[in-house]
Amino acid sequence: MSSDHHSLLRDSVADFVARGTDIARVRKLRGTPAEYDRAVWRKMAELGWLGVLIPEQYGGLGLGLAEAAIVAEGLARALVPEPLTAATVLAGGVLAGGDNETLKNELLPRLAAGEVLPALAWQENAGALDVTAISTQALPFEGGFRLNGEKRFIAGAAGADGYIVSANTPQGMVLFWLARHTPGVDLKLEPLADGRHFGVLRLSDATVTAENQVAGAATARGALEKALDHAAVIAGAELCGVMGRALDMSVDYMKTRVQFGKPIGSFQGLQHRAVDLYIQKQLSAAVLEEALQALDQHPDATARAAYASRVKARCSDAGLRITREAIQIHGAIGFTDEYDAGLYLKRAMVLAAWLGNAQQHRRRYARLVPPEFE
Repeated sequence: MSSDHHSLLRDSVADFVARGTDIARVRKLRGTPAEYDRAVWRKMAELGWLGVLIPEQYGGLGLGLAEAAIVAEGLARALVPEPLTAATVLAGGVLAGGDNETLKNELLPRLAAGEVLPALAWQENAGALDVTAISTQALPFEGGFRLNGEKRFIAGAAGADGYIVSANTPQGMVLFWLARHTPGVDLKLEPLADGRHFGVLRLSDATVTAENQVAGAATARGALEKALDHAAVIAGAELCGVMGRALDMSVDYMKTRVQFGKPIGSFQGLQHRAVDLYIQKQLSAAVLEEALQALDQHPDATARAAYASRVKARCSDAGLRITREAIQIHGAIGFTDEYDAGLYLKRAMVLAAWLGNAQQHRRRYARLVPPEFE
């Protein structure tokens, strides 16, 4: 897609943010079990955003991560609560990477149309980035499987229509599609700092048919790792949107807040701080842009993972620093819940921890890239 098309897409997202959502809606939904609005989700589907990464043969647009990042970053600037990355990049990526053509033809067009919202249930332990570090078991049973185990940290679970669950079978790790109300499936919600929730999925003899196997042992790990890397990059794009908006708010405040008869933006100490934060934002944007260009060329798994970890580490650190200092620049008003700066800090805290924090990704990057090639 050309730069002109990227500009049009960016303008489309900005127009949607200006007309279709606001911070008041975010405040109304935070902390509630609903978490997000299905009417807004369907509107995003009408604009084509849910199908950006879905191949055309399954009803999507068949575009790349660069386009997905533009949408995610623009929505993140307004803290839009709909789980775009969790549902379309993470869960949708696993579906598209699976080997069940019948299930792909059934679910991916519905995801692109906003009719079904999937959530990926892969993680069981805090801080685990190894997709095979699971204890959930799927035992063969009369043409299907019985699943037992517990999954945690499920993003977008609050209103999900079903879950893609990883489980061990005698043949190896396999991915299954479980509808929300499958007997033996129990969902609990854990509140997050930003008012959203992670899901905890408890499986007690939950029965799933062989037809609902998303990916067999030969493809499950590859599909899952690729989707997680792509989601980490798009989470980095979201962090860029959050930090960008927080910095803009801080600079605007520095121009209008007057102390000792002068705007505080005229004080050299605050000018230097603002420049430092701007540099952090620009470095994050540059790392993200480089990764998007490389990943849309479909590099091998090791290069893909290295780019993903580089983006997630850089954007997590910068996002936390900029949003924290935005509170300090605003002074006392920044600490109040009524002021929006705090909402951006809380969102950055959640995004920075999701799918691995900066420290975890720096360690992974160090394992993947020998020092002589940095």
